[in-house]
Amino acid sequence: MKTKATLKKSRSQPASAKKAATTTKPATAPKGAVDPGRVREIFVRFAALNPHPKGELDYVNPYTLLVAVVLSAQATDAGVNRATKGLFAVASTPQQMLALGEDGVRDKIKTIGLFRAKAKNVIALSRQLIDEFGGEVPRSREALVSLPGVGRKTANVVLNIAFGEKTIAVDTHLFRVSNRIPLARGATPEAVEQGLLAIIPDEFLLHAHHWLILHGRYICKARKPDCPACPIADLCEFPEKTPSSGSPTP
Repeated sequence: MKTKATLKKSRSQPASAKKAATTTKPATAPKGAVDPGRVREIFVRFAALNPHPKGELDYVNPYTLLVAVVLSAQATDAGVNRATKGLFAVASTPQQMLALGEDGVRDKIKTIGLFRAKAKNVIALSRQLIDEFGGEVPRSREALVSLPGVGRKTANVVLNIAFGEKTIAVDTHLFRVSNRIPLARGATPEAVEQGLLAIIPDEFLLHAHHWLILHGRYICKARKPDCPACPIADLCEFPEKTPSSGSPTP
């Protein structure tokens, strides 16, 4: 014969089992964030529209690319190109840059923000390239980030464009787009970079960061994304899409 205590324990078991099952249920991923088919379709469309995307900084060799990317921090690519046109005409190697000197570099790039600090970094990295790398731009991220003014994003740009490495250079545009669509969400550029590397099909990795940067620069803009012109609008889960011209605001 069951006692009251036994009956109470018996009745409580189904509820406990149900609770345990609920707490151990795997978390569901955000809608679409890691759907391989969706990710692939996004890049299929980018590739169809722009099969061979390119960065917008002007350069003539890996060294001038490196300098241009260093100068582009907190500056527009167009502004950097205007300044480097004259700079690279007289200094396209580390040796020529050292001969020009910090004052000469500063004079050539004075239209760019933070030009004094940048001129100092350009001279310092040119000297280090000569002293430690035989005047050549190294092909490893570790070596690149050891240079003055060079961070992970700059290193990834150089590795990708100059040497054809499948890297993801996360700038402000790409960071916004990846979190907004979303593709890979992350609180830091490196977290977004690693997330994208994990989900983008290998066949699209070489050009992926170009497509995402250009998309963020010209369509998925920070203040007012141009959703009616977006080629992936139906794949985007951003809840505050801008309406088409003449359409009522939701």
